[in-house]
Amino acid sequence: MHIVVLSARTGWHTDELCRALAARGHVGVVLPYESLLARMGRDSRAPGASADSLSAQGVSLFDADAVFARIIPSGTLEQIIYRVDALHWIEDRGVPVMNSPRAIERAVDKFYTSALLREAGLPTPETVVCERAADALAAVEAFGDAVIKPIFGSMGHGLLRVSDPDVAFRVAKTLETTRAVFYVQRAIDHGGRDYRLFVVGGRVLAAIERRAAEGDWRSNVARGATATAFDAPSEWQQLAVRAAAAIEAEYAGVDLLQGQDGRVYVLEVNGIPGWEGLQSATGVDVAGAIVEHVTARVRSSAVSRPV
Repeated sequence: MHIVVLSARTGWHTDELCRALAARGHVGVVLPYESLLARMGRDSRAPGASADSLSAQGVSLFDADAVFARIIPSGTLEQIIYRVDALHWIEDRGVPVMNSPRAIERAVDKFYTSALLREAGLPTPETVVCERAADALAAVEAFGDAVIKPIFGSMGHGLLRVSDPDVAFRVAKTLETTRAVFYVQRAIDHGGRDYRLFVVGGRVLAAIERRAAEGDWRSNVARGATATAFDAPSEWQQLAVRAAAAIEAEYAGVDLLQGQDGRVYVLEVNGIPGWEGLQSATGVDVAGAIVEHVTARVRSSAVSRPV
């Protein structure tokens, strides 16, 4: 099979995907989103041939057997929408995209993700999303201890934990000047630990426990947290699988928190997850599992496609 990996850059994850593809007899090519080139309405000399095309660095994306959608590079609103719309077009042409643009759109937006998790009946921390600083301050006051997050963000960047009303006022007023949307969540006392469960094809492939670095309450590996293999209870695995399904992700990193009262919360679903820390801690071939899932999907689509 010929698989395209669209990504912001090459690196460990794209190398792993290409390794897993080659090990299974497939061809993988990594292409940048910035090179996307759409052509529509061209005259075609071949009878019955489509005049429309979408390529990247001369490679036809409509002719790929599947497309892995990895990190979408930052850019203007127009650039981001164009890149995601291109993924939609690829999928509309019958080429499997993993994760689908629909899943990526859902996962990248913490507000939409939280709403979908709640609609699926999953436990999440109490959350308030608003545009007015006064409403955000009221939420912080009601929660007592709160985390203010950017709606779009990852790896713990931009998170602020506040409990002091004066600090909250300064933060809210500063963010208001940037016309930010406030995502305010009740802080859960979790002892500096959280859990990442990696879901592929409707099952938990592996899980890790992450412990925050000394002096930090954020347990992101990218921020110095340590990761160890974790044998997730079946109830936790069911939560993770349901969370991935809620955003329609074929593979996802699902973050769980356990409060001091023992209750487990679904905190986040990452639709373009990294897995370097998880693979290092567990020894599981994550890229291999992802490749096997998407190639099985391609074969299934080929069998079901009418001749």
